[in-house]
Amino acid sequence: MIIYQADKDAFLRHCNDEEIEEVILASYKAATNGDVGESEIRSWRESLRYVARALNHSSIPGDIGVAVEFVLPQSKKRIDVVLTGHDEHGSPHVIIVELKQWTAIKPSKRDAMIELREGHLRVHPSYQAWSYAAFLEGFNEAVYNGELQLHPCAYLHNYARDSVIESPHYQPYIQRAPLFLKGTADLEGLRRFIGQYTSKGNGIPVLAELESGRIRPSKALADEVHRLLSGNNAFALLDEQKHVFEAVKAACAQAHADRKPRVVIVEGGPGTGKSVVAVNLLATLRDGLNVKYISKNAAPRAVYSDTLIKSKENARLRHLFGGSGAFIDSPENDFDALIVDEAHRLTEQGGFYGNEGKNQIMELINAALCSVFFIDEDQRVTLKDIGTKEAIRDLAIARGATVEEYVLSSQFRCAGSDGYLAWLDDVLQIRPTANTTLDEISYDFQVFDDPFTLHAAIEAKNAGNRARVVAGYCWPWNSKKNSNEMDIVIGNYRRQWNLDQDGSLWIISPSSIDQVGCIHTCQGLEVDYIGVIIGPDLVMEGGALKTVPRARDRRDKTMKGFVKLSKSHPAHAAELADTIIKNTYRTLMTRGMKGCYVYATDPQVAAYFRARLQHAAAVEQFVEVEV
Repeated sequence: MIIYQADKDAFLRHCNDEEIEEVILASYKAATNGDVGESEIRSWRESLRYVARALNHSSIPGDIGVAVEFVLPQSKKRIDVVLTGHDEHGSPHVIIVELKQWTAIKPSKRDAMIELREGHLRVHPSYQAWSYAAFLEGFNEAVYNGELQLHPCAYLHNYARDSVIESPHYQPYIQRAPLFLKGTADLEGLRRFIGQYTSKGNGIPVLAELESGRIRPSKALADEVHRLLSGNNAFALLDEQKHVFEAVKAACAQAHADRKPRVVIVEGGPGTGKSVVAVNLLATLRDGLNVKYISKNAAPRAVYSDTLIKSKENARLRHLFGGSGAFIDSPENDFDALIVDEAHRLTEQGGFYGNEGKNQIMELINAALCSVFFIDEDQRVTLKDIGTKEAIRDLAIARGATVEEYVLSSQFRCAGSDGYLAWLDDVLQIRPTANTTLDEISYDFQVFDDPFTLHAAIEAKNAGNRARVVAGYCWPWNSKKNSNEMDIVIGNYRRQWNLDQDGSLWIISPSSIDQVGCIHTCQGLEVDYIGVIIGPDLVMEGGALKTVPRARDRRDKTMKGFVKLSKSHPAHAAELADTIIKNTYRTLMTRGMKGCYVYATDPQVAAYFRARLQHAAAVEQFVEVEV
């Protein structure tokens, strides 16, 4: 999506004859139905004047394309300015311009990082521009195939040349994305840079191709693990992802040098890139440190390992992945670093019978000089999950470890929409948010009246083996003992749970599109489209969602202990069960990068979801009817 676009001549008129920031603001409100803060309006006012000054030259044709605030696909990240046109040979080009109003910075020893002010780290603007280009290449078919050529750069119009911003430490990224600073010489250099790629103008069609061009199939981490561990930057880390990555690298290096324990907590919701950062860390830290990637859930480990064993060269790397229950008897500081993904799933005891060890958080912290926990407390989906920031913090302090905490906030799943996640929290009545409907949110969410049409719709979206149907664990797994038995039976709809022979590899098995998966085989992983069957454990009662723990299958281990707890502490048991069931559906409904299709066994739940897709008035009307 492009917030504002015009040719150069129209852009200059808007800058000269109108208040350009007001023009951009009006375009932003029209495109997003949202608003921005005064600081962003001020940046438009200040920086776009300098862009206009650079473009206001006869060497740059009047019909090049100018876009302000280009929203990256599957993200809420925005490129400041995009310029498009054709070179002297008639080839189309796209110039990415990262704008900064900075006047001074302090250097940082961390890769591609600068210190804007005391303790306030940011990525170098050349790295930022390059990473946006690399990210865009992964999504746009025309860019990926070389039909459109990208040229990133950074323009710091207030920054006088010094030995800091352009020091040798940053040169690898400045070479990828040239840096233009304050002064006439740099202004002329920027003009030459723009002119060499746009000398024949005709930029509006290039903008149109960039904006509406075919989106490539979404890049899945599971498919790229072997490249990451082979030193290939398959995923460009953006902004806070890069910040967190470098901070954790520094923490691990410090712990290794001082021989004093450190614990890093990284919080992030679904699709913020926790696993991408985690595997990037594994790939980097394994060169020189004794490091391992850990997850309680077997599915991510199995899927990552499966990609590695497809080549003899990478098969040896499987040992880098392990479960969370293997550190009961580990000596203190046995590892330099343990990278714990899905840390919210950690439990007190583990093992086949769930009676081994004392506390997995404590055991992991004890086993490593630096332990890194990636966590989303809203994805705790069993009664035994103990992974919370507070628990990790307390056990780290008890060991005498230094604790660092970071947050990943930008959304790269669910069409990059934080609004969808907020709407989902509100609609599942997990927490109230301002997102009462999906109006203006570009995520493919649909409600189906029967499971047949839902499954058919997901099968139709299964291009590249990237769509699956999942369900709440409300049906017995009959087919585990008898392969001829059906499991999920809803009227004439009859399907089996994920095939036993696929196990944790269910989500990547080509035949699994016919089956229905569960939380255990999809948490921590993603597809393009997810179909979710909401079972009888979530119903409507009196206009509100009600969870029904006893509607879960009796062999569902996520609710193990509920019956016993409900006898001794019924209120607490009900509260825990409510959290677990709602978190389960929240997790299932955020596995899809492009869309989520839903069927509910309770027709009132389906009606409720359908009403919440529309204007808020529909919600009020529905609630009044139910009351």
